Parts: sequence; structure tokens; C-alpha cells
Amino acid sequence: MIKTISWASGTVVMIDQRALPHEERYITCRKYQEVITAINDMIIRGAPAVGIAAAMGIALGVLNSPGERMKEDFYRICDAFSQTRPTAVNLFWAIDRMKSRSEKEFMSTPHMKADAVKKALTEEALRILEEDIRANRRMGAHGKHLIKDGDTILTHCNAGALATGGYGTALGVIRAAHTEGKKIHVLVDETRPLLQGARLTAWEMKNEGIPATLITDSMAGSFMKRGMVNLVIVGADRIAANGDVANKIGTYSLAVLAGENGIPFYVAAPISTIDCYAKTGDETPIEERKAEEVLEFHGTKIAPEGFNAYNPAFDVTPKQYITAIITEKGIITAPFGKGIKDLA
Repeated sequence: MIKTISWASGTVVMIDQRALPHEERYITCRKYQEVITAINDMIIRGAPAVGIAAAMGIALGVLNSPGERMKEDFYRICDAFSQTRPTAVNLFWAIDRMKSRSEKEFMSTPHMKADAVKKALTEEALRILEEDIRANRRMGAHGKHLIKDGDTILTHCNAGALATGGYGTALGVIRAAHTEGKKIHVLVDETRPLLQGARLTAWEMKNEGIPATLITDSMAGSFMKRGMVNLVIVGADRIAANGDVANKIGTYSLAVLAGENGIPFYVAAPISTIDCYAKTGDETPIEERKAEEVLEFHGTKIAPEGFNAYNPAFDVTPKQYITAIITEKGIITAPFGKGIKDLA
């Protein structure tokens, strides 16, 4: 299994996703600030993986904090992580988990034994990682029944082991179907501007031996119209209480195209991706990344000098375009509001 992120002797080790698919290298973070940089610079990405990285980064920061100001440092570090990626709700969910664990420790330890608190926070971060991998495998077990033998599946961005603690959400469902022996084929959307599909999903599919073909984003509608897509499976960065889904930019277009062509559109995400405080997707903050990601490719300018670009990293797909949401607790279908309330 791909080891996206791990805890090793008081450090956080993660695969550098910027180097893939040509080089498999790992980054070792010894300070929490280095984990923050890794999140901001897309060394690690994907909503569940970002949440895990934040939890480990918080534990790392506290581990290196003097006992007398540990509590003050803890909340300052949590706040620093909350400023990294605004759209992925798993980030804030993980920070809240770490806060709950710390408050429990601070309250139960009148004289605040620093070593006990540090140990507890490290354990909580590792628990978040382990829970994520188990949740992904359960998602795969639920979702594989939606895939038939011989199906061609379209996916977007990267919702695999690299976007999670391991195994994957959307790609976890695909992996489970493949492991069961179903003969499937995956169409991998390249996913501009950072090419997470071409660089990361294609790399995972090749490593797993799952038959797959790369297509440009603009080809998807044509393939659907020609009857060459049986279903679409994507991940999610935030799911509103009514079932609206925020995911990598371009997801909305695929959902509309799938609906127009009568193709099921599935979303695979853990319960931690659901934001029950957001009534609809309109309440989702959309991260705007730097224009250079669109204007350049690997440092080479691809647009006229002085030209500008928009670069929203995510879009929102309204619930009416979604066939079902696959979670570790089961599959949610319309009415999504009720299903989410029952499971979340």
C-alpha cells in the first residue's frame, strides 16, 4: 500500500506529491511549520490526507513545546493550521478532534503533566490516520456493488491512497471492485491546472495494475455521449447538510454532463467530509490559488507575459446531479438531507 503519510520517531514523513509520477521521494517534517508548508505547497493534498497532516503537525508542534507554555502553544498551532486550506472540511474536523482530546487531557491533569498530554495528542493523530484507512476500506466494500463487471469508470482529480491515509475514497471503491475480480477500465481525467489525474491517479492505477487510460478534461463529455462511460466516481472536499458537494474544479461540469447523458454520478467520502453546519453548498468557502498555476507549467510560461488568470481550486455540485454518496457507514441516496442526518 502507498504510504502517504506516517509518524516516525517524533517526525512526520510524507510522500512528495509534487515529484510524482517521475520520482518517488519522501519529505521529513521535524517542525510543525514544515507540515504547514507541505499543505500549502501541495506536497500533501486531498481532504482526508490534509486532515491527517494537520493532526500530526499539531502533535509535532506540541511535542517540541516547553511544558510551561504548552497549552498556549497548542491553540496557536491549531490556529496556524486552520489558515492553510479553507475548503476541505476534514482539516477543521481534525483540528477539532485534537482540541477535544487536548481539553480532556488538560482538564483531567490538574498539574498538566506535559509528557502525558504530548503522548495523548500523538495517539489521537495516529488514531485519526488508522480510522481513515478503515473508513476507506469500508467505503470500498459498500461502493464496489455499484460497479458492474465490464464497466468503464470516469474519475476526476485524485481521490486515492495519495489523498487519504491509505487505500482511497473514489479510487478505494474502484480498487475494491478490481480486487473482487471485476473487469473494469478507468478513464482518468487529467485535471488541470495541477494535473492530479495525470500525475497521481494514473500513477496509482499503474502501480495497482488497474486498466486505465488518460484523457484531457475537455474530452469527458464526448466520451459520455458516445456511450463509453458507465459511471462517474469522484471524491469530495466538503459535503453540505443538503447533499451539495464541493470537490476539485471541473467536478460540476462532469456532473451536469453525466446527468444529460443518463450516467450515474457517485461521490465517495468519509463522514468527516460532511459539514452539517453548512445548509447548502453555497456556504462552502472556495479556495482561490495563485494564478501562476494556470499561467505556467513546471515553471514554463504558457500564456502571454502580463496576462492574468482565475484559479478557483474547487467548485460545488448541487445535489440534484448526484446519484448517491458512498460513505463508510453506507450509501446515501435522495433525499440527501435525511440520509446525511441519519448517518452523520
